[in-house]
Amino acid sequence: MPDKTSALPRKTRELVTPIHDSRQWNDFRFRDDDIVVNTLGKSGTTWTQAILVQLLHGAPEAPRVNNICRWVDCGFDQDGRLEAVEAQTHRRILKSHLPLDALVFSPKAKYIHVARDGRDVAWSGHNHLFNSTDAFYNMINASPQAPDPPASRPPADRPTFFRQWLAGGSVMDGDFFEFTRAWWDVRHLPNVYLLHFQNLKDDLPGVVDTLAAFLDITLTPEMKDKVLHHVSFDYMKAHSDTMFPNLPMEGGGKTFINKGTNGRWRDELTPEDIAAYEARALAELGEDCAHWVATGEMP
Repeated sequence: MPDKTSALPRKTRELVTPIHDSRQWNDFRFRDDDIVVNTLGKSGTTWTQAILVQLLHGAPEAPRVNNICRWVDCGFDQDGRLEAVEAQTHRRILKSHLPLDALVFSPKAKYIHVARDGRDVAWSGHNHLFNSTDAFYNMINASPQAPDPPASRPPADRPTFFRQWLAGGSVMDGDFFEFTRAWWDVRHLPNVYLLHFQNLKDDLPGVVDTLAAFLDITLTPEMKDKVLHHVSFDYMKAHSDTMFPNLPMEGGGKTFINKGTNGRWRDELTPEDIAAYEARALAELGEDCAHWVATGEMP
């Protein structure tokens, strides 16, 4: 089992798709206080980024989160992105959706990996992909790395989408089990913090305290109250078009900030579906990691 003396993860492959471009990290110039938020899409990325913006920037009203937290390895709209990140003079929050073995891991940075039960990832991923605009799919299919067959809107039936995913597909262009297992294996590194979506739901004040401590940020009671107000689900939903503008989704930010809940699959999946997922999670992740992914409880 890894410990604090374990070797740092090493990049062993490139991942270049219409959504990802791991090459963007190859010559990246890290700073000593960089923060990298790494997730499989639909696991709590945006919520975590919103918290970090609040902690680092004095709890601002409805900030444009994606302008502050740049998605470094995004496969589209790359012109000027790295230059914009380099020009940031404040402490940087860097977003990545790459699997760990395609990511450049720096000892200078602190890494926050956010995880979620795979069934909830699938449900949230379905909402995102089903409500993405035609322009989004046209952009993917016009890419030099366009998939074959072409990307298209998923079926309306969520259990059907889930079964396709579990059979070997992916949500947001990433393998859930591989992604999760890699971060679990380096959880003891001192610059790695594993956060679970359920922790955000169950104890948001505690998560805010823990993140502030992990990042060496002094948090006063007054500041904490403001942070918690600005990262509540209701606040972000009400200010979604300001905080998360120009999203390629029907309904914009209010569709992107969807339900903020877990367990919606319980009313739609069959007992056989649930058993198949749980058996796969146990086989792929091991008992301790599978339990953490399902509950947010560390062993």
